[in-house]
Amino acid sequence: MEDKRRKIVGQMLNGDLEQMILSNSKDTARASKVKIRPVLIKNELLFQETLYRGTQVFHENFSKDQMEERILSNMEQLFGQAQFKGRSEDGLIGEGTILVSKKGTVTIKTKKATEKKDNSELTHNRTKQYILQDAPIDFLVGLGVMTPEGMVKKERYDKFRQINRYLEFIQDVIKELQGEETVRIIDFGCGKSYLTFAMYYYLHEMQHLNVDITGLDLKKDVIEHCNALAEKLGYTGLKFEQGDIAKYNGATKVDLVVSLHACDTATDFAISKAVGWDAKVILAVPCCQHELNRQIKNDTLQPILKYGVIKERIAALMTDALRAELLEEQGYKVQILEFIDMEHTPKNLLIRAVKSGGMKPKGNKDRLEHCLEELHLDPTLQKLFAKFKG
Repeated sequence: MEDKRRKIVGQMLNGDLEQMILSNSKDTARASKVKIRPVLIKNELLFQETLYRGTQVFHENFSKDQMEERILSNMEQLFGQAQFKGRSEDGLIGEGTILVSKKGTVTIKTKKATEKKDNSELTHNRTKQYILQDAPIDFLVGLGVMTPEGMVKKERYDKFRQINRYLEFIQDVIKELQGEETVRIIDFGCGKSYLTFAMYYYLHEMQHLNVDITGLDLKKDVIEHCNALAEKLGYTGLKFEQGDIAKYNGATKVDLVVSLHACDTATDFAISKAVGWDAKVILAVPCCQHELNRQIKNDTLQPILKYGVIKERIAALMTDALRAELLEEQGYKVQILEFIDMEHTPKNLLIRAVKSGGMKPKGNKDRLEHCLEELHLDPTLQKLFAKFKG
């Protein structure tokens, strides 16, 4: 069985491998799971190991022989399951599972290969799939994500990945921002501002747009640090201010409003400010949606809502869905998208709203009102939007 296991692993480790996952860990303190995928770096086929340990993720590349030994050793000592998908070197196996019982019994299940996949994507280094490249980028060095030589630090790879995912959302809406002499942007609740700096770098340094970006946060020390870094980097179109989202009155016209992880109803105030400014684009990743959890009541749903954690999750999802509906009432085209994988953060829903100019039919509004009435909900955003009519 050992020879068969080695043969299958060796056969699957080629450029057609889509992914191999080692799981069912015996010691999660060492690793909860491992993902393996092929990468082509400087014309050499290597295999990238992504190891998950608690909240940390580690990446390392190995040759085929090295990776084969690591997989077999891990299956012997740590993991009880290996799942793989791709195409074996002989073209016979497409996917399968290797199981190791507590008594050490090995079971191997495989499925026949189908159509051969195009592996042309391997002609690029992993980082070439990202908007930001593996090269020295001043703000990433300044924020400790990269080394001065342009290498992403292993312990900051999740942040690097998140930044690039965020820039993909900016890339998708850039056509809405073009044409302005200066693009005015406000980032509510900017925190340490990794993504604020990334947005400035992408729009100004890469897309050559004139931008005026303000980051707002309550923490004085964070604001001072961010302003110092922006000055050091020469980012003249980027500044940071201390303040509360609900009380902010520092702008009269804004093109893009960003609100990432503003807590509970702070997201509603950020969205309301954006609509009041007639912002072209709104990007919001809500956090800590407690308001509706305190309000929601419904006799029909009581068998479900009696479980606290279920009620909390339903209320959170409902909060964001209602925000999207209310934004559509204000003439925005709205999507709710995944920001980053659930394994990295539970706060992974992004509301992307683009001004369309059209209002929703009255029937839709009636259905929304009926929904709110049935669930005994009185969301803050609806009350904030009602003030626009006055």
